Amino acid sequence: MSMQDPIEITRVNRKTLEKMLDHYSLEQLNKVPEGFNNNMIWNIAHVVVTQQLLVYGLSGLPMMVDSEMVSLYRKGTKAKNPVTAAAVSAIKALLFATLDETEKDLATGAFKSFKEYPTSTGFVVKSIKDAINFNNYHEGLHLGYIMALRKAL
Repeated sequence: MSMQDPIEITRVNRKTLEKMLDHYSLEQLNKVPEGFNNNMIWNIAHVVVTQQLLVYGLSGLPMMVDSEMVSLYRKGTKAKNPVTAAAVSAIKALLFATLDETEKDLATGAFKSFKEYPTSTGFVVKSIKDAINFNNYHEGLHLGYIMALRKAL
């Protein structure tokens, strides 16, 4: 039995997220519907930040997102100010640039060490492979939130 490349799974999910960015207006991306804590663009930026924290942060390697982006979109944050069109473009570019970099770094063996991390779901991430697999689960959850948000717009 062949195994699908887990980064390819992430890429497919992110193509769906990219379609959301292309299909919805800036106003719709920024809208926090009643009963929700966040909006579509927060969820999309959150998965980018989380992938970087899980894969690079726990490996002790530099991330492609800056500390400001991390502080805006990490776990436990909420959409504060409306995101600009320029910020949406930057987030859109990071959807795939971060995955390209991850694939390159995996191929070159850049991930040497890893800091174990117990997730809020109870799963303990113990390796780069765990981080990539857990990230796919996490991104799937947020795609579900985004699909619910769309219906509430």
